[in-house]
Amino acid sequence: MENFDVIVVGGGPAGLSAAISAAQAGMKTVVIERGDYPGTKNVMGGILYTKATNMVVPEFWKDAPLERPIIEQRIAMLSGNESIMAGYRDPDWAVDPYNAHSILRVKFDRWLAQQAEKAGVMIITETLVEDLLYKNGNVVGVQTGRAEGELGAKVVILAEGVNNFLAVKAGLAKPLKPDSVAVTVKEIIALPKEKIEDRFCLDEGQGATIELYGDSTAGLMGVGFIYTNKDSISIGVGAILEPMIRNNWTPNDLLENLKSKPYVKRLLQGGETKEYLAHLIPEGGYTQVPRLHRQGVLVVGDTAMLMNSLNREGSNLAMISGKIAGEVAAQAIKTGDLSDQAMTVYETRLRDSFVLKDLHHYRHMGKFFENNPHLLKLYPKIFSKAAKMYLSADGTPKKQRQKEIIKMVFENRSKGGLIKDVYGAWRALL
Repeated sequence: MENFDVIVVGGGPAGLSAAISAAQAGMKTVVIERGDYPGTKNVMGGILYTKATNMVVPEFWKDAPLERPIIEQRIAMLSGNESIMAGYRDPDWAVDPYNAHSILRVKFDRWLAQQAEKAGVMIITETLVEDLLYKNGNVVGVQTGRAEGELGAKVVILAEGVNNFLAVKAGLAKPLKPDSVAVTVKEIIALPKEKIEDRFCLDEGQGATIELYGDSTAGLMGVGFIYTNKDSISIGVGAILEPMIRNNWTPNDLLENLKSKPYVKRLLQGGETKEYLAHLIPEGGYTQVPRLHRQGVLVVGDTAMLMNSLNREGSNLAMISGKIAGEVAAQAIKTGDLSDQAMTVYETRLRDSFVLKDLHHYRHMGKFFENNPHLLKLYPKIFSKAAKMYLSADGTPKKQRQKEIIKMVFENRSKGGLIKDVYGAWRALL
């Protein structure tokens, strides 16, 4: 049986970041990836945050296969064929140091795997890890599906993604439930870069994002998104699985519903679909973060439910958790203490970072929306009606129009209901 210091299960950003930091600390490290190569099984919206990535690979933007630096972020609320927009643009985000980039995971993950190999990491592809290996109750490696597939390790880092098969078998996590995951579908639609820059009002090479709420998900708890790449647009939609099943929506139905909206349709006009992808996204939030460690084992990224959906942050949480896990694993191996108590350093460092602080801060948000399913259906409708009434110049005095808007609001939502919703949102956010 070949032995390593650290075995990382999964070749996504979390796993590769863990492998890089462990190898840089002098550990003999291997990544085991079930796909043909890192990136083939990985799907995300496509936004990579600079600060977290720079902590793993300094000045990565000089060499990495990035699409566009994001200089503008928009939010759209859809109601029927109507839309309300808000956004923030900063041209400074187009120069070093950047805030974020759009990426295509297949390209980026392969590049990140190359950086891991440069750091001394071995990468084994097309291999499924079936279980952990134990000796006297202690984790001593993994069992793969290959002949003579046992590999020894002092520490195993689980970066297997949202499908937490090994974490469940190790007693660290519970099986996934439909109310704790979202199904996300995404298309990559080819467009000439000049058209992208014209339609999004961008200078050459710059990028923008749009998050779409309300009718973008047919009122289900979720979000639609549009991200600009060099010569394509990534468009997708994600919604919690349980209400999707209950309302008889399929993921593809939601995507086609989003693409049919006039505002969205215009942005995609003339494009050609090149790829269609689907994936599960962890949505359990802070209250469903599993045990993050046990003797000889650490859990990172999506497997650890580290996803901040409200702020569209996942890649940075994954990479930072991976980097910390690799460092903690290396330190534990150097001291010779692989106990569960030694592994608690990983959780302590996560709690001291933005990763668990942000998840804890928004820990009530998911339950708030779950208990108030009317929010994403009713309020886009109210806001759209109010905007249309106020902005329509039809000779009606504005004072009268304001009274009509107030009357319309209370016809759609009682005063008590409105106060309850505002107070609930305030409590969930603060």
